[in-house]
Amino acid sequence: MADWTFLTNHAHVLLCVSKDSGMRLRDIAEAVGITERAAQRIIAELVADGYLTRERDGRRNRYQLYPELPLRHPLERNHQIGELLMTLGSDQHS
Repeated sequence: MADWTFLTNHAHVLLCVSKDSGMRLRDIAEAVGITERAAQRIIAELVADGYLTRERDGRRNRYQLYPELPLRHPLERNHQIGELLMTLGSDQHS
């Protein structure tokens, strides 16, 4: 695997959630290639900043993604999260 990638782990987590809003943290961590604790931290940051909301669904969490929100970096603020996700092949915004 490459030493670096063009997208952050935050973007990778968002992509996972956009494809499956009920994806377990352990499955997100495995898909992204990070620890479950790191996935939990990233989800918490995305929730704290309003990019996701988390709702309990039985024993699992279900996430709601807000694709209309802007990307965070000043060079990218004129683009929305949904644009990035669509470019990366996500056709569902949970």
